[in-house]
This record gives sequence, structure tokens and C-alpha cells, in this order.
Amino acid sequence: APTGDTTTDREALRAEGIECYRMFISGLLDVTDNIDRATGMIVPARSVIRRDADDPYLVVAADKGTASFSDIANDVAAHYGFWLGDAFASGGSAGYDHKEMGITARGAWESVKRHFREIGVDTQTQDFTVVGIGDMSGDVFGNGMLLSRHIRLVAAFDHRHVFIDPTPDAALSYTERARLFALPRSSWADYDPALISAGGGVWSRELKSIPIGEQIRAALGLADDVTELSPPELIRAVLLAPVDLLWNGGIGTYVRASAESDAEVGDKANDAIRVTGDQLRVTVIGEGGNLGVTERGRIEFDLAGGRVNTDAMDNSAGVDCSDHEVNIKILLDAAVSAGTLAAADRNPLLESMTDEVAGLVLADNISQNSELGFCRAFSGVRVDVHCRMLDALARRGVDLHLEALPDSTQLRKRIGSEVARGLTSPELATLMAHVKLATKSDLLATDLPDNDAFDDRLHGYFPVPLRDRFTGAIHAHRLRREIVTTVLVNDVVDRAGITHLFRLAEATGASTDEAVRAFVVAERVFGMPDLLERVQSSSASIEAVDEMMLYARRLVFRASRWLLAFRPQPLALNAEVTRYGEYVGSLTALLDSWFGTGSAHDVDTRVAHYQSLGVPPDLAHDVAISLHRFCLLDIIDTAEISDRDPVEAGELYFAVMEHFGLEELLTAVSELEHGDRWHALARLALRDDMHGALRALTLAILAHSEPDEPVSEKIAEWEASNSGRLARVRAMLAEIEDSGNLDLATLSVAARQLRSVIR
Repeated sequence: APTGDTTTDREALRAEGIECYRMFISGLLDVTDNIDRATGMIVPARSVIRRDADDPYLVVAADKGTASFSDIANDVAAHYGFWLGDAFASGGSAGYDHKEMGITARGAWESVKRHFREIGVDTQTQDFTVVGIGDMSGDVFGNGMLLSRHIRLVAAFDHRHVFIDPTPDAALSYTERARLFALPRSSWADYDPALISAGGGVWSRELKSIPIGEQIRAALGLADDVTELSPPELIRAVLLAPVDLLWNGGIGTYVRASAESDAEVGDKANDAIRVTGDQLRVTVIGEGGNLGVTERGRIEFDLAGGRVNTDAMDNSAGVDCSDHEVNIKILLDAAVSAGTLAAADRNPLLESMTDEVAGLVLADNISQNSELGFCRAFSGVRVDVHCRMLDALARRGVDLHLEALPDSTQLRKRIGSEVARGLTSPELATLMAHVKLATKSDLLATDLPDNDAFDDRLHGYFPVPLRDRFTGAIHAHRLRREIVTTVLVNDVVDRAGITHLFRLAEATGASTDEAVRAFVVAERVFGMPDLLERVQSSSASIEAVDEMMLYARRLVFRASRWLLAFRPQPLALNAEVTRYGEYVGSLTALLDSWFGTGSAHDVDTRVAHYQSLGVPPDLAHDVAISLHRFCLLDIIDTAEISDRDPVEAGELYFAVMEHFGLEELLTAVSELEHGDRWHALARLALRDDMHGALRALTLAILAHSEPDEPVSEKIAEWEASNSGRLARVRAMLAEIEDSGNLDLATLSVAARQLRSVIR
């Protein structure tokens, strides 16, 4: 019978816990500004001295121990009249059920799929072995272990049991796991023993010892003389098993770095079973749960050859889903207040969009994993720029040691050591997070998020039924600026890369908002979102995808630099897109007919190479031609300045490039070593000089010719009137070519000589 004594009565303990939770939430709301729903005015927190600006945004998220407390938190918020209503604590009775959606596990599974794809394994069609932390009644573990019918779950443990199935049948075990997932409050003890392979079983963690047979020894990679183990010893063996995937869906920290102590980890309950990153024998870690591995443990595992991100990266879908729920509820509540949505229709509409919300969330996981995978592929050759970014983070006030990031000296030492590695995947994930946070902070301090050029991004954040019915309400959303900024930052970093804005700032001195404006114009003018999506969704190998991404992104970077250098700042987004976009499509179709020998050879070689990697012919061609489209910006400007047709200007531009040997010189510039920052900037300046000379030559010849003259005659007539200067320049260029030494110095001389012709 209930006693009310919290030391012996579980219900009394729960009641006291809830009361403490109510006090905690009340305390938060006591010091938080509110919004008057009727007037939209800020209501400052009462009896509070405010030393900051208005800040009414506060939401709470479920964590271990409070997963079922959303309705309690929302009840407290309702008593306070807090403006967010039941958006305050997402996932309540009128919210998205994360376990039912399986959203956290599904997001983390995108990380798992990407890791395996990089080693040539398709988790959805090929069997692979797994050990796990958790049980089938749990949200993340249970949902995760049902995301592929090819999982062969060799072993798992939770706080009650150790489960071992030494040689599991993928199909049979999947069906049994699905049964346990549907069984209320199931445990590993409910697993049908008849379906466990020979030598396996389920054992209580309360036992003193567990017998170990040859099947378990083989599955867990144990020595032949091991015949029994204590439960902690067996769990350590499970963690150290030589399998493909370690799936963490539990609570606790089970892996640390060898240089860390258990005391530093701060999870005493698991000290007896914790292992170190360099001991792990799995190939991939998927972190559906939080804090399963310390950050330094992840880095150690990665440096030892393992594949891992961070928990923040892997299980971000739960938080992302909550963000969508909050923002959708703000929109729907505004519609109810405005009378455009009946209150009774609000929750059914919210529920009807569950699948689409999940799709929007998972798209974020996929794009983040694509960028992180790309970063992993090229981390070794990006050490110099990563070092400069780390230095910049430190100057911005980020404690690199606290974030488990190396400083530039440590990173250079690592790349020069026997390890010979750049930033690891966990470090890259942390760097990406800081890049996104810093970019978001910079943009919110400007008026850029208010630009109507981002209406498509704002509307695209919401499910289709809301876009169709509540266009005005979406535009008036109270968190419009924050939503636009979040989507925009994700687009820039995930599509152009984590170094894009930093390198642009180095090369041009542009501010963050100026660089983002240039990105937006460049990608829209050249239709890059569509091309990059085709690349990412290609069935070609991941190596081919990353290689194509690297090449296509060069167009975005060069075009962004060009826009920052040659167009009035700040860029008028819609006007610039209209100015160049209306011509780029039609001129692109003519490029193949304009190419000289060098450009045609480059495109043909790339197409053949991409096709040899399994890329479809049309995609191979569109990627191979992408960087050559950069010239269209100069061509369109040249046509306008000379008041000539862009087609005429384009044909002449490429003919001049071929005639004066500029193709070979530009190729030579591209092949120069990147080196440090100053070498990189010198290469960029040299390429600018070459393109400047090409542009000036084209303008000069257009001014000296008639529109209906053949290209060859235009060039010949201009040469005839400039023969003296041309002879001297050609002699110098021939001397440079004969030297066979096309380095920074000789190419700089060549560029200067070409510019001298049109002075």
C-alpha cells in the first residue's frame, strides 16, 4: 500500500520527482520574458533585473528521466500563460511521438549507412554483424535494430541482461526483435530461446559467472582458454567484439580514450565495463544515444582506423524534429488566433504531417553526413586551411582543448608524424558545428535574413499542407529570421563545404553576409542545387561522388569570388540572379561548340573518367562541363559592356582563349601546388590576371570588329593593327613555354605580358 515515504514507495518518489520538476520549470519561466498573444508585445519577466535584450524564446526537451514529462512542463507553461503554449515542451500528447516515428534512430542510421557506404557495404541489402547497447523496448535501440533486415545482432546488453546470439540468422532474428519491440516493457529475457543460435543465450547481470563456449569465443574473438566470465567481463568482451557495427541506444558512457581516467568520465556506474577507443575492434560506431563514447575516445578510435562521428551529429534528428514541431505549432496557433484555422482542426492537421516532417528532418541528416563524409575524404589535403580555421576559432573565443580540438601546431605535428592524418571525423563534426554556429550568429546580426529572396527557403522548411494554406502566416512567423538563417547556413555549409566561407573571406576580405550573398547568387545562377542533388543521389561509388562534388564546388567558389570582386556590394540577390541567370542556361548549351582543343580534351577526359566509375553519361558531362561555365559571367558582362549579343561574345571569348594559348596557361595555374595561405592567394590572383587578360582581349577585339564578321577575321584584323606588341609578347610566351618551367613566377610574367597587349 502507498506509504508516502519516498525512500520505500515508488509512487511517492515519482510524485516528489514531478513536483521538483514543476518547481524547476517554474523557476525557468520566472526569469524568462513572455509575449502577449493579443498584442504581440514583449512582457518582461516580473521582479527581474534584465541586463540583456528581450528574449522570450525558451523550450524544453525530453532527456533521460524526463521523456514522459512534456505534458507536465506544458501544464506549468499554461499556468504562466507562456506564449508558446504546448510548443514549449515538444512531444507531448499533442505532439510528435519520437519513439513512434523512430526519428532519432532513423537519423543516426543515416550516419551508419554513410560510414558503410564508404567501405563499399550497403546496409540495406547486405548482411553485417552488430553488437549493441540497449534492449528492444527502448526507443533508439529498438527502432534502430529494425532499420535493416540484414542486421545480424551478435550481442547486446542493458542494465538487466546480456544477450548473445553467436551466429544469428538475419531474417529470423529481425522478426523476433520486431516482436519484442511491440511487446510492452519487454526485456532480453523475453527473447525466444529457440531462435538463439548454438552456444548463445540470455544471462542476468546479477550472476557471478557465465559459461563461455566455443561459439561465443568465436563470435566475440576471445582466447581459447576462456571458459567463463563475470557479467562485467562479458560486457567488456561484447564491446570489444570484432564485428561491423557498435550501435549505442542506451544510457551511460562505455568508451573513453586511453589517456582519460574513469573519474574524468564521470559515470561511476559503468567504470567496471568501460573500454578504450584504441581497444575497439568494430568498424563503425553509430551513436543513437548520447555520451556513449567520450569525445577523446571517438578521436582515438578514429585514429586507430574506426569510423565514427559525434553523438550530436548522429542523434540530431530528435532535436531537429522537436524544432520543427515548435515552429509548426507557433504557425498553427497564429492561424487559430487569426481565425484561419479552427482550433479543433489544429491537432489533426499536425498529426497528418508526421511523415513529411520526418522526411524534412532526415534530409538534414543526409546532407550533413554527405558533407562530413566529403570532409573525411579530403581532410589530409585540407590541413593548412583547417589549421587557419582552428586559429580563427580560438581568436573567436572557442576553447579548443575543451572542445577536444587540436590547435594548429598539434594538427601540423599529427600530419607530419607516422599517423599522417588530418582532422578526424569527430573533430570535423565539431568544426562543422562551430562553423554553422558562428555563421548563424553573424547573419542574425545583419538584415540578410529579412530578404524576400529567401522566401522559398522559409516555405520549404514547412510541410506542403502548410505552404499551401498559410503562405501569409509563414511569412509573418515570429521566428522567421531564425528559420531562414538556419536553413541558409545548412545550405551553404552542406553544399559548398565547411571551408567555403572561410576561404572566401581570406581571398576577398568579404564579411560573412557578403560571402553568403555571393554563394546564394552563384548557386542559383548556375542551378547548382539540382546538379549537386543529382551527384549526391547517384548510384556511383562514394569515391566518384566525392570527386564530382569537389570539381563542381570549384564553380561555386570561383563564381562567388567573381561576384564579390566585380559586382556592387552588397549584392542585390534577385537582381543579380536575373541579370546572369537568364543567359546562363542558353549559353551553357553552346559551350561544347565553342570549346578549343584544350577545353574539349579536358571535358572529354573527365566524362570518360566519371563514366568509368559508373556515373551516367548525362551526369558525367554536366559535372565535367561545370567549371568551364564560370567563363559565362565574364562573357555576359563583356556582351553588355560592348553592346553585343552574348552568343557573339561567347564564341569570340573561347576563340581568343584558344588562339593565344590561354587554355594551357590556365591549366598550368590549376596544377600549381596549393601550399600555404599565401601560395593559395597567389594562385587565385594569377588566375584572376589570366581571366582579366582574356576578358580585356575579347572586349578590345569586339570594339575593333563588326558583329557579322567571322571570329577568325575579327582576331586577324585586330592582330594586324597590334602586330608590334603581339610579336614581343609571343616571343616572351614562347620562351616561357620552351623553358618547360611553368611555375608561379613564369606564369605571373605570362599574365603580365598578355595584359600589356591591350594597354
